[in-house]
Amino acid sequence: MSLRSRSFLPFLTTALVLGLTVSPLSALAQAGAGKPPLQSAEPDQSAPDEVELPPAPPQAEENVLTRAPDAEAGAFKSERFGAGETKGPEGGAGAAPKQGDKVQPSEGVGVFDRMGATLPDLPPEKDYKGPVDDAYGAFQRGYYLTAFQRALPRAQLGDPAAQTMLAELMAQGLGVKRDTKNAAFWYQKAAEGGNETAMFKYALILMEGRDVPRDRKKADEWMRKAADGGEPSAQFNWAQILVADNPGVKGLQLALPYYEKSAEQGIADAQYAVAQIYLNVENVPKEKKALARMWLARAAAAGYDTAQLDLGLWLVSGVGGKADMEAGFNWMRIAAYRGNVVAQNKLAHLYINALGTKQDPVEAARWYVISRRAGLKDAELEDFYLGIEDYQQKAAIEAANKFRRAH
Repeated sequence: MSLRSRSFLPFLTTALVLGLTVSPLSALAQAGAGKPPLQSAEPDQSAPDEVELPPAPPQAEENVLTRAPDAEAGAFKSERFGAGETKGPEGGAGAAPKQGDKVQPSEGVGVFDRMGATLPDLPPEKDYKGPVDDAYGAFQRGYYLTAFQRALPRAQLGDPAAQTMLAELMAQGLGVKRDTKNAAFWYQKAAEGGNETAMFKYALILMEGRDVPRDRKKADEWMRKAADGGEPSAQFNWAQILVADNPGVKGLQLALPYYEKSAEQGIADAQYAVAQIYLNVENVPKEKKALARMWLARAAAAGYDTAQLDLGLWLVSGVGGKADMEAGFNWMRIAAYRGNVVAQNKLAHLYINALGTKQDPVEAARWYVISRRAGLKDAELEDFYLGIEDYQQKAAIEAANKFRRAH
């Protein structure tokens, strides 16, 4: 049963910014998040619905890693905007990624599938002679009350897996009334019985002081035990703790083995961390530095928008490998459409300077308007915006309004 939680401490970015000489091309955060929108420099002929968006509703608490909103917008090398073909928001290189587009590795549709040929028979399954977990089977099928009823007797007899199952059902209110206090009790019992998932969950409870007295020391002990036991989210979070407690390069070096183990198990935050450490820490072996872009690409393919932003920057600028303008533009566009404000700003620069795409003043202005509304200042883009024709400004505003309504 996978009961993973995302990360909870924003320490990696701070360490990379303060403890290292980090490439300015590696934007680690959406700058300006939570800042009030700027005064509009848009012309009077804007559409009636040209109003600023209210703040986004708070997201459900998932202990997700947040990144410091202190990254400057920066800019690519400025070039004078030449005469270029203008396109509307629906067409051309700046069209939104269509529904169904995959930003992840293919699962492998074989040649026989595409040709309609009969696939060879699968090898026969081996008979499983181990114990069958009826409670877990019921949980997987969504029969939560049945899972609870079957797990309870085993939990009372000291089965750590069943105790973890009870804790999860109670914590989420699946099949039974939500009861976080009793969930904490069962997580503790399961952790003491050696279940790594329960250790991780109980560490979070102790750290936050939910239904138990807050105890940072015990929380760290359980997090370390869970990480050493192979729990991937615990490995990432224990690495975060090491970075926080050991500022600078030392903390990153101590944390790297845990980041690597977590990354190998598919945690996108850890994959991003590994990529940044491989690139920026001096004493990392050359063979690992050569894998930095690969790890960043894996995090980007998992849908991590900050990794998508950085991958776009790396590809455009030739960081961590050869430059690929078109691929960099495509990753930047994906991150922009997914709401990354820095990517929206950078995408405007790409359109202005024809990096990976054709010059397009309307699309450039559109993404500048979108990022400016989110609070990200950029004097160079402001000058560009004020210098284009009125009809181009109007088209950009209309496109920005359409993007806002769609999101």
